[in-house]
Amino acid sequence: MRIGIFGGTFDPPHIGHISACKAFLDCVELDVLYIIPVYMPPHKNISSDTDERDRLEMSRRAFEPLSDKIFVSDLEIKRGGRSYTADTIKQIKSENENAEIFFLCGTDMILTMDYWYKPEYIFANATIVYARRESETDVTEKIAEKCKLYREKFGARIIYTENNAIEASSTEIREAILKDKNDSRLLSKAVSDYIKEKKLYKS
Repeated sequence: MRIGIFGGTFDPPHIGHISACKAFLDCVELDVLYIIPVYMPPHKNISSDTDERDRLEMSRRAFEPLSDKIFVSDLEIKRGGRSYTADTIKQIKSENENAEIFFLCGTDMILTMDYWYKPEYIFANATIVYARRESETDVTEKIAEKCKLYREKFGARIIYTENNAIEASSTEIREAILKDKNDSRLLSKAVSDYIKEKKLYKS
């Protein structure tokens, strides 16, 4: 079985996330894709007025209608504490013997993975699939250098997936909603309706 992992705060999940999700499914022909909202990111605190239940429900509304292969998981929320990718991979592998694990990441993540918690475990137990939202040459060179390092130091397996880059930022969406200027085209209708219903991002 080929299992994909796509984690994030998803605060809120937007069309950029959805585009990356579709590309991930197609790129590695996954049998199942777990979308996993973090409970608490290792590198930052969640500063909006949503809680984990809101982010979980928005993720379900955004991703599950895309494919019957997609499952939004509360694994990290149930575990609590800082959400470490190594722990998540270990748990999924323990529940799915002989599964092949694929982990989706973006530019910021691919450039910093050697500083993560237990990077050697991540690279040994998952194939890294990265997607980009930008095309700057200097960033391309930095990514190439990092991928070379990961392969040499950790024996990493790394795949690049073509993604129709959609510029969208959860931070900018939250700020726009606060100012009543949000462009609803950046959110699915189901997510936008939930935000309005719960009056999220208004404080």
